[in-house]
Order: sequence, then structure tokens, then C-alpha cells
Amino acid sequence: MKLTGAQILMKVFQEEGVDTLFGYPGGAVVDIYDELARTDIRHILVRHEQGGVHAADGYARASGKVGVCLVTSGPGATNTVTGIASAYMDSIPIVVITGQVPTHLIGNDAFQEVDIVGITRPCTKHNYLVKNIDDLARILREAFFLARSGRPGPVLVDIPKDIARATAGYKFPKAVKMPSYNPTYNPNMHQLQKVVKLVQDARRPMIFAGGGVILSKSAPELTEFARKTRIPVTTSLMGLGAFPGSDPLWLGMLGMHGTYRANMSTSACDLLIAIGVRFDDRVTGKTDAFAAQSKIVHIDIDPTSIRKNIPVTIPVVGDCKITLGHLNRLIDALDLGELDDRRREWLDTIAAWKSTQPLAYQQGETIKPQFVIEKLYELTRDRETIITTEVGQNQMWAAQYYHFEKPGHFITSGGLGVMGFGLPAAIGAQTACPDSLVVDVAGDGSIQMNIQEMATAVQYGLPVKVVILNNRYLGMVRQWQELFYECRYACTSMEHAPDFVKLAEAYGAVGLRAEKPEEVEAVLREGLFSPRTVIMDFRVQQTECVYPMVPAGAPITEMLLV
Repeated sequence: MKLTGAQILMKVFQEEGVDTLFGYPGGAVVDIYDELARTDIRHILVRHEQGGVHAADGYARASGKVGVCLVTSGPGATNTVTGIASAYMDSIPIVVITGQVPTHLIGNDAFQEVDIVGITRPCTKHNYLVKNIDDLARILREAFFLARSGRPGPVLVDIPKDIARATAGYKFPKAVKMPSYNPTYNPNMHQLQKVVKLVQDARRPMIFAGGGVILSKSAPELTEFARKTRIPVTTSLMGLGAFPGSDPLWLGMLGMHGTYRANMSTSACDLLIAIGVRFDDRVTGKTDAFAAQSKIVHIDIDPTSIRKNIPVTIPVVGDCKITLGHLNRLIDALDLGELDDRRREWLDTIAAWKSTQPLAYQQGETIKPQFVIEKLYELTRDRETIITTEVGQNQMWAAQYYHFEKPGHFITSGGLGVMGFGLPAAIGAQTACPDSLVVDVAGDGSIQMNIQEMATAVQYGLPVKVVILNNRYLGMVRQWQELFYECRYACTSMEHAPDFVKLAEAYGAVGLRAEKPEEVEAVLREGLFSPRTVIMDFRVQQTECVYPMVPAGAPITEMLLV
């Protein structure tokens, strides 16, 4: 039996367990949409293709599955680029299907033609232009395999309109054979023996965990390793939730807006075990001063990430979950009785740093954004809650003042830093986890980047909550202008923002506002416990800054604290 390209696409979706698509139809994919309507795959109609990719991203992070987005050619395809680049930077497994003009028109500047394969080559793990219907099933199978395996990432498949209509015999490729692609999952055991020796000898060790721990589902192994060895843990922004925020060994986030104790500990440690990290510049600050007294172990499945930014003592290429499992078994064979004594002075020093410079603020007559996040945490910590964020001050306050106990409960655009990410990502997360409370922590500037997705949330009955820390500024840029540009606030005022309460109501959602500190808890309670989509507008202190802050290019010990 022969199937059309559109039918083959649906068959592969079903074989891959795809139950949800985020997309926006158009002429080049109308045949695919016609076939989609005959299946039981759920389609979420977004209002902008960028929102569709962010939603697929949020869905992937919340569900642990590959997120899928379907769009048309030309502007439909180009609108996906920001979302694809964000997923690429954060190693998120998504497959983006784009329509294309018929093959005989490619290169002729046809209506809504664009070389999306060429455009996205630098920001996809791999991409394909399907030229032959007989290759379609294999290419789609490879796309899902590549997206989820090794270091995950986005894969794009560009399907010309005539390929969607053409017919071919169909057989789902059970195995994927790609000789040039063989990720290393199992680490070199000789290297792990060296790591164990360093752990035994270290007096001031630290663990630095990143998004790779969450993506590899190795948070339980990380927690076991840290507790057995009595090693304190810090994470990158993308690693929040990889280690319980309530554990005594938890140091908080590392880097530009990291905690005082995390930054100081990293600079004073004699062993840094880095797991699933990229050593991003927002983490390291001045690279030649980063962990300068330390031996560094770097565990990552991507060999190109090791030694790219920071020299390391022992490189370990392998899957984080498998590697940590081996390390835990090696540690079990040791006598760890002396470790408590050896680590006591180190842990006492860290405790002193914690008490000397905690994340403190003074709540006055106007609402402090930190207060909103702390109240949000108080009211949701006993519920299954997923926090997404936009980008800027709101993102950093959420990272600092909301305490994440489990992986997959903090979803943010870390590497690319996309304003407008949080709302569509929340839609994706809520779709994946309908019984969870999903909250987007936003700024009044960033929420407007993809505010149209409120219509998507309302249409599909997705009760996402948006907490806007409304300071009437592009807050993080304003902060830089205050600290480093002599308070020249060039083009950062947002005084002419919309009335978010009325805007919510216009979309058919609930709109709430708090203007005084004593109103914060009541608004949060009403909004969080509503069964509907809600925008909560908190009119916060306009000139509040995020602290600590490390100036760009400075060592992470040189923190601005007030």
C-alpha cells in the first residue's frame, strides 16, 4: 500500500509517540493539515510561529519527550528561527517541520520560498530538505533520533509541497544507522578512577551541575553522589532543580547573579566537579580567574564542550546518568568515614559566607519584586508547580528566590535569553502536565513580545498564570545603564505599557492587580487558585536592581552586593 508524504508524516508521528503538535497552517502545508485532521493527534493552534517553537520547547522540558512544531514555508519558517536558536543553545529536543514550495520551484524565488535549511544550519543539531518521497520516512525517523540522543537539540525537516502529495511505499525504519554519528554514553573507567582519587584527597571540593544533569535525568544520581561524599553543590541557571534547594549542601546558583557563597566557594575550592555544563561566560566571569586554585573534572556527553572555555584536569566524556551511576558504585567501595572531618572546616567556611551575605532585601512602602517571588514560593511549594520565565530581572529574581526541589520545574531560555519565551513555554508545559500549576514569571517588557499567545491559552482552556513584575522599564538594561552608564536611561522607559488587567479581560482571561505590599498575597491566592488563565500585574519598585551582580568580564568574586 502506498501512502502520500502527508500520510507518512502522520504514521511516523504515531510511531514516535507524538500526541501533541504546536503549529500554524499555511499553503505549503495544507495537505499535511488535511491529513492531520484525520488523526487523533492533538494540535494546538498558536498565534505566531515563534510561540509554536517555544511551546514545543516547554512541552519537551516538562514531558521529557520530543516537542514538535509544524509551520508553513517562507515567513512561517523564518518566524521559527528564534525559537530554534533558543532550543539549540539549551540543548532541547524538538523537531520542527516546515513546508516548502514544490521542488521544481526551489531556487526560483517562488511565492513564500525561503532557504530555511541554509538559514537554520548554524542553530540546529541537523536539518534536512526532503527531495525524494522515498527518503521521507527514513529522514523523519533520523530527525527524532538525533533530537533526543547524545546531546539533545533541535532538528528541522523541510518538506516541499509536492513531496507531501507524492506517494511511496511505507515501512517504519526500526533502526537508525548513521555511521558518522555515535555519541559516547559509557565513560572511560580509568578516568573515573582518577576522579575518585581526587574526591578522596580534596579538602575543599565542589560540584557544579548544569542543564545536562536535568536532560539526562541524572538528578537522583547527582544527589546521591553529593550526599555520600559531603560535597556542596552549585548549579548554572539551566541546572536549577538538579539538586534539592532545601538540602544543607545547596549553595544556590553560580555566576553573574549567583549567590555570594556559590561564587566565593567556586573561587576557593581545590576540586571542582563540573557535570553537564558549558562553562558559559555568565557563569565564569573572567575565565583565567575562574576556580583558579582548583583541579577541574568535566563530565559531559558532548566532547566539543570540554576544554572549550575552561581548561580541565580530568575530562570525562559520557552520559551524566551513566557516569554518575559508575561514580556512586566506586564511592560505595571506599571508606568514607574521614570525609566529615576533612570537609568540616570547608563547610563551616561556606556557612559563614551564607550568613554574612544572604539574599536579603528591605520591603518598604512599594512592592519589592523579591517579595512577590517569595510569596509565590510560599503559596506553591506544596503543589506540583512548574515555573517558566521571560528574560531579564524577572528571570533572575525567580532563579534566586524560588527554591526548586526537583528537575524539570524551572523552564527558561538560558543560553539565548529570549524575551517572550515564558508565556508560550508555559502553554507547552501546561499541555504536557495538565494537572500541574504552571506560572510564567514575566516582566512588563518581555511579556509583550508574545502576548498574543494569551488567545492560545484561553482557546484550549490552559489555566496558565502570568505573574508580571511590572516596573515600567526594560529593567535589566536600565540596571546596566544605572551602574555602568552614569544613569543615562536611553530608550528603556516602558511607561506607555498597556493596562494588563484590561488586556487579560480582552483575551477572555482573568486580570488582577496589586499596587501595595499588603495586596500581594491576596492577588496571588486569587490568581493561583483560579481555574482560568490569569494575568497578575504587580506594580513593583521601579528602580530595584538584581544583586549580587558581577560586572561583565570581572572575576565572579568581585560582586556588587547593594
